[in-house]
Amino acid sequence: MYEAVHAHPDGDATVARHAATAARYGYDGIVVRTRSALSPASATEAGVDDASDTDRPPTATAVADRYDVDVVDAVEVDADDPGGVSGALGSARSSHTVVCVVGGDDRLNRYAVETPRVDVLTRPTAAGGDFNHVLAKAARENGVHVEFDFGPVLRSTGGSRVRALASLRKLREIVTHYDAPHVVSANPRSHLELRAPRELVAVAAEAGFDPEWTQAGLAAWATIASRNRHRRSGSFIEPGVRRGRYETER
Repeated sequence: MYEAVHAHPDGDATVARHAATAARYGYDGIVVRTRSALSPASATEAGVDDASDTDRPPTATAVADRYDVDVVDAVEVDADDPGGVSGALGSARSSHTVVCVVGGDDRLNRYAVETPRVDVLTRPTAAGGDFNHVLAKAARENGVHVEFDFGPVLRSTGGSRVRALASLRKLREIVTHYDAPHVVSANPRSHLELRAPRELVAVAAEAGFDPEWTQAGLAAWATIASRNRHRRSGSFIEPGVRRGRYETER
């Protein structure tokens, strides 16, 4: 299972601290959804312990090797309108393994689920946005995963927590009814906000979410990363077609 984290400078902890904590908690990998938290694979692999030790962030390979946990480079596109998202998608898709789009606005939600280049629609109801059956069908048809963010449930209290739970339950009804793909996250901005998979599953179960469903949402991050890494490899041409050696009939 994987968790999708925000690392420095977008978050409050370095990639290395997230990776070390995730490995200790039993995760197989982390998805780093911060544009500048990781260096390209060809860059000098320095600064693994602390990003402040160097002007260049560490590479995903360096952190993965150090802490024995998969590190996936990702980006979370946060724009004010669909036009802003569209402008950022080109470079984001070509340079990152996983591409997420921040929703919460009805226009952004719709654009994200109707765009196959998007892997994950994050926080679709955080800003009061609606997610209905039309969007669920589009997400299913285009393979866009809908994020279930349990961060507010874990870190808020009182009425805010009640509203967050109600929003997640409503979202689950629509997503599961129309069989749209989903991911699950605690949306941690610090290694201190990471929760072990069993803890997140237990919290979700108390809120009425089936444990297998929650586990599938945590595992879906790995599935997305594996698929996209294959597509970015030199052997991939299009779905069902890949470059390689083959046998000829005699």
